[in-house]
Amino acid sequence: MDKTLYVSDLDGTLLGTDSRLSAATVEMLNRSIEAGVMFSVATARTPATVAEIFRDVHLRHPLVLMTGAVIWDPVANRYLMTRFHDEKTVREILALYRRKGFPTFIYTMRDNKIHIYHQGALNDLERRFMEERIGNPFKEFHVGEDGESELPERLDNVLLLFAMQPTAPGHEIFETVRREGWNVSPMFYHDQNGPEFANMEVFPADATKAATVRCLADSLGAERIVAYGDNFNDRPLLRIADEAVAVDNAIPEVKEEVDRIIGPNTEDSVAKDILAAALS
Repeated sequence: MDKTLYVSDLDGTLLGTDSRLSAATVEMLNRSIEAGVMFSVATARTPATVAEIFRDVHLRHPLVLMTGAVIWDPVANRYLMTRFHDEKTVREILALYRRKGFPTFIYTMRDNKIHIYHQGALNDLERRFMEERIGNPFKEFHVGEDGESELPERLDNVLLLFAMQPTAPGHEIFETVRREGWNVSPMFYHDQNGPEFANMEVFPADATKAATVRCLADSLGAERIVAYGDNFNDRPLLRIADEAVAVDNAIPEVKEEVDRIIGPNTEDSVAKDILAAALS
């Protein structure tokens, strides 16, 4: 095999509409990996869900998770790289959130595990989000019944500030964070919770899929990167790839920029494409 790193986004790209890998995709990925393909993913997800998604795939190489904030080795179950916020910036953003009455989860890393705190009262959406993840071996919540956490004395290990709040105040906070000029990468978007609520993520500025995939490729000695994606947050990664590939269900803006368009995510198209390269 040539030294090519194949990197796929998950939701809307490698995963089906049920947010799972089909049996056919699992089989084709395993054949490709056995043939010597260097395969990885670049996703906003954490090991808490990625480990379950890939439980039947014989992964051999590290994965880029949390939108590029970490590189995680699924074989050794350890983090190989982490990108943290500057502590002063974290405290300034949390102070802004406190003044504005804007609650947030605070993702930190300690002892090879994600520890999650919370500032402000919990809304019903946040409470459900937390309850669905309590007991997961890859993360631990330190959140009181009222939503307030006793924060660690030091906050130099913060990966992410993650809020799930009503759209209007959320957008106001998002614009404020953008204007402040902090060295951060804020994102504001609607998820499956409808238009009334939005998610806001604040990552370190260097925590991007593109930068971290490039770092991973260098560490593996890869000479080429083939990347697969479908949405806005995949565009920076696709732009740095030697070969950028979109699934047919990708948004028009992605399709306009890529080198190739394959079938939709519902037809195991990424796994088919990687296997065809492995067997060629």
